[in-house]
Amino acid sequence: EAMFNYLRKRFASHITERSRRKARLVSKDGRCNIEFGNVEQSRFVFLIDIWTTILDLRWRYKMTIFISAFLGSWFLFGLLWYVVAYIHKDLPEFNPSINHTPCVENINGLTSAFLFSLETQVTIGYGFRCVTEQCVTAIFLLIFQSILGVIINSFMCGAILAKISRSKNRAKTITFSSGKLCLLIRVANLRKSLLIGSHIYGKLLKTTITPEGETIILDQVNIEFIVDAGNENLFFISPLTIYHIIDKNSPFFHMAAETILQQDFELVVFLDGTVEATSATCQVRTSYIPEEVLWGYRFAPIVSKTKEGKYRVDFQNFSKTVAVEMPHCAFCLYNEKEAKAKEKKGYDNPGFVLAEVSEASDTKM
Repeated sequence: EAMFNYLRKRFASHITERSRRKARLVSKDGRCNIEFGNVEQSRFVFLIDIWTTILDLRWRYKMTIFISAFLGSWFLFGLLWYVVAYIHKDLPEFNPSINHTPCVENINGLTSAFLFSLETQVTIGYGFRCVTEQCVTAIFLLIFQSILGVIINSFMCGAILAKISRSKNRAKTITFSSGKLCLLIRVANLRKSLLIGSHIYGKLLKTTITPEGETIILDQVNIEFIVDAGNENLFFISPLTIYHIIDKNSPFFHMAAETILQQDFELVVFLDGTVEATSATCQVRTSYIPEEVLWGYRFAPIVSKTKEGKYRVDFQNFSKTVAVEMPHCAFCLYNEKEAKAKEKKGYDNPGFVLAEVSEASDTKM
């Protein structure tokens, strides 16, 4: 029975964790978990911008289109070459005479027509099969296939190269930590090449209810993150610890250590910059949910200096935290500060009244 209860708890926690992962809008690697439904606009518009559509496809679909484009064009032109040979009666079943000059030498069937199409489009040129000057149709077909083959090669190879060199892949070498009173996040650039003009900001996604009673799902609240030098044009050569000051204007102001796990929010952090090597704009994003926020901790030091005078970054401590003394809520911290400030200023009590007492002596000698 104890084993059954243990397995049931583990299964329940697994289901809960899985549902939480599904509820996340932005995954840890930056992918957006959202589905569009009842879109009135026709899907034909995606075919108009075919280049962006191809670039946004997953690799498995892109490689399927890549292979299908070449195989399909080879087979289609193979059929056309077979039709030309059939119409001109170059095939063996027509028993051509010895003096007969075919449109294409050595095409004996559909297989040989497919091989000639392949050799023509990829410019292999074995020299065994070739077009003769006997057929004008074959000459025009050869020119058309050569031009179309160059277009297909340029488009598909360009799409593969653009997919490989997209700035989204540069974002994979930017990593975020796993999770005055401040919210701290650590971010690091794993390459020595810089991100130029870096800018970091955040969005808090939560469900809110307006005073009129309207429920707004995925309501977005701006979260300002800064470093000591500001949040614009970051010198991103070493890991940076960015922070959000939790003051009275912060949406985290009324949260406490005991209630933060009961909150329903998702903090999405964005880092925009320009890749130094390619000048391409890059955006990195990740998200944090309440279970990934640690209250009462700070990040351990990560940068040190070696004996040779070089600066060393120890990524083993990248997400390592150290417990610190901290109020259990920001509201309490600011109330305490205000109380101490009032004590120093010495505010008068308006209800205090000074009463004069007569000191008449009732003592008789």
